Amino acid sequence: MRLVELIDPFLDAIWSERGLAAASLDAYRRDLANLVRSLDESMDMPTRADLLQHFSSRIKNGASVASVTRQVACLRQFFAWVQRQGYLQDNPMLDLHSPARMHRLPNLLSEREVRDLLDQPKADTALGLRDRAMLETLYATGMRVSELVELPLSRLNLTRGLVRVIGKGGRERLIPLGEPAVLATEAWLRRGRPGLKPAGDRVFVSRSGLPLSRQAVWQRIRGHARACGIAGDIHPHRLRHSFATHLLDHGADLRVVQMLLGHADLATTQIYTHVSRSRLKSLYSRHHPRG
Repeated sequence: MRLVELIDPFLDAIWSERGLAAASLDAYRRDLANLVRSLDESMDMPTRADLLQHFSSRIKNGASVASVTRQVACLRQFFAWVQRQGYLQDNPMLDLHSPARMHRLPNLLSEREVRDLLDQPKADTALGLRDRAMLETLYATGMRVSELVELPLSRLNLTRGLVRVIGKGGRERLIPLGEPAVLATEAWLRRGRPGLKPAGDRVFVSRSGLPLSRQAVWQRIRGHARACGIAGDIHPHRLRHSFATHLLDHGADLRVVQMLLGHADLATTQIYTHVSRSRLKSLYSRHHPRG
């Protein structure tokens, strides 16, 4: 069987086995399609040499280490599955390691920048109410943008100030919202959302009442960031990074932050302790008379 013919069955298999989110499945499909484009589409199965040549070409053509690392992980799972199905005797990805990856510290917003950003949407229109509620919710919970746009009304408990989030791998977590996010969301649901005649049960909808896309949220956040003078590329994940780091700055336990972020591995959360140390050193150097 040709390589291209195995992509859909593989994606169906990992969806049923692991419950991957739509965004993860899209990323897997792109990585597999990228491999097929670089090879002869009539090829049954690539050899180890073919794969090494593929990864080498990607790096030479400017692909980031993170992108290649992700594709290596995808292909490792793909060829292991292909082998289990009996289409392949020897796995060409066996013992093929990812390129070395530098761990960069997350790009953050300061607490003042966050306040300016959250105050930017004006509460005199439905979209202004929605954007303020979205920003308050993102910063209050640290949720991913995909989790935000997929959030249904049934998982929101404003009376108790809680939101139930289904994250990667179907993992569920219960996150406090905080009073500003509760008030902003109540205002949106009471005075903004009904006027847009929503077509479904999503908390946040577009001007036409349809579910918001991740790209639309990015665009709204960038627009508000520019309007209040915040420099650099602003995206929803910067609010997630800021949420985690500000919690640690104010004394939160690392395990609590791990739970709130929905990280399966504590090591993923630990990068924020390095960020907090960096910020501490920077503040010390800037403000101590002999720093």
